[in-house]
Amino acid sequence: MPHQTPVSPDPSDKKPIQIGLLGCGVVGSGTIRTLRESADAIERKLGVPLILRRVCVRDLNKPRAVELDPSLLTDRAADVLDDPEIDIVAELMGGTEPACSYILQALRSGKHVVTANKELVAKEGHQLLREAAARRLDCFFEGSVAGGIPIIRSLKVCLGANRILSVMGIVNGTTNYILTQMAETGKDFGVALAEAQAQGYAEADPTADVDAFDAVYKLAILASIAFHSRVPVDEIYREGIRGITGSDIAYARELGYVIKLLAIGRQRESGLELRVHPAMVRHSHPLAAVNDVFNAVLVNGSSVGDVMFYGRGAGSLPTGSSVAADILEVARGIRFGGSGRLSCTCFKDQRVLPAGEIESNHYVRIRTDDRPGVIAAVSTVFGRHQVSLESILQKQGNGSEAEIVWITHRTQESRIRAALDEIAALEVVREIGSWIRVEE
Repeated sequence: MPHQTPVSPDPSDKKPIQIGLLGCGVVGSGTIRTLRESADAIERKLGVPLILRRVCVRDLNKPRAVELDPSLLTDRAADVLDDPEIDIVAELMGGTEPACSYILQALRSGKHVVTANKELVAKEGHQLLREAAARRLDCFFEGSVAGGIPIIRSLKVCLGANRILSVMGIVNGTTNYILTQMAETGKDFGVALAEAQAQGYAEADPTADVDAFDAVYKLAILASIAFHSRVPVDEIYREGIRGITGSDIAYARELGYVIKLLAIGRQRESGLELRVHPAMVRHSHPLAAVNDVFNAVLVNGSSVGDVMFYGRGAGSLPTGSSVAADILEVARGIRFGGSGRLSCTCFKDQRVLPAGEIESNHYVRIRTDDRPGVIAAVSTVFGRHQVSLESILQKQGNGSEAEIVWITHRTQESRIRAALDEIAALEVVREIGSWIRVEE
């Protein structure tokens, strides 16, 4: 496609701004509904209407959550990408291909782009943003992280004068719903997952959610913006929630904690600390009260201190709201000759710290023989690996077996891994039931 540089129109030009959608599933339908419900207000803000010109779908005959004139529908992406009347393309398909190729084609055709595709932005965002910047076009992606929560623009613009020290959040509603149900109703993981699927919060194949791939993509996006560095997705430590049991939930409550799947990013002198895993946080922690399908992101900035963004992190209308807002911002730039371009700010190439170098507190639950000397034997191993113990909780044994919970002081992960390998081999230890990090 030829390189086209868009010309800023005269604000007196009353030509409508036309939109093409790639995909009309959950997010696409929410975007259309949001634009329709706010059409009058949007036209007053812009001085011209936004017109939905074309919607590309996989199956023309599939029932949809939003009513559309059949003449708008096509199953050929070229009908959107090659239409000279379309100003803005919204990619709402998901996946990396053909979505990446379609966005590049749209940009090379001189069209602005909006996307909610977290996997694509996490993996190929740098390439897409550079392409957009080279062509003086917008490529916005607010809907890719935390649904309706305005976190991307807040990091890039509202907190842009801060040096961001950390981002920590609950960014996957499915896992948060499951953990909330386990904590509040005593359901085990399998039952809570089945309920999440029945409610439509989890897919038939829940791997992306419960094994934390979804949260890793979102952390990669947040961290790249917060810390101005490209973040390879496969360098982020990832651990899902399948191993969390009712016993862990109960012990956490007894010790004054709640378990959440956290996405954690911190700027360290030696590089970036990036990890997604279940963690215990105290009941007084701001993220402890974020329940069910809600999301929250806690940001610490050099000037602003702690700021928390909270709201619905997924769903048709919340995510559609973010996509529609991006479309409105792009349209404002087209209409008035300016641009809200949020170009790539990854001007650093920072090292991502290996998991073994990260320090935190830890919770360890161990099943042992119920006999004298067990605590001393295990404590000796911890001490040998320089793992300091904060507290020990032992439940009454049954004469043959006991369960002991250990909370450690802050220690390097490589040390506790080595200690647990040695403890697992002790004659008196039957099983290391759980190992969960504790965020103090």
